[in-house]
Amino acid sequence: MMEIEGTIVTFHDHPIETGGAVTPDNLSGMTTLSEGCTVKTVIVSNNLRSVIASVDDYLMNLGLAEEICSYALH
Repeated sequence: MMEIEGTIVTFHDHPIETGGAVTPDNLSGMTTLSEGCTVKTVIVSNNLRSVIASVDDYLMNLGLAEEICSYALH
C-alpha cells in the first residue's frame, strides 16, 4: 500500500495563535506545529482522496484562523 506524505508551511504574523486555532480540527495523520513565524502541518495517509480533502479543509480553516487572529490580536 502506498503512503502519501505532504508538508504545508505558511508564514503568519501570529503563528502560535493561528496554529493553535487549526490544531483541534486535525484528523488522525495530521500534525501541526508553530515554528518561528511559520505554521507547519504534515499530512500522512494512504488514500489520495483523503489527503486532497484534508488539504482543502485545512487551507480553508487556516485562512479563517489567520483572518480572525489578525482582527483579534491587532
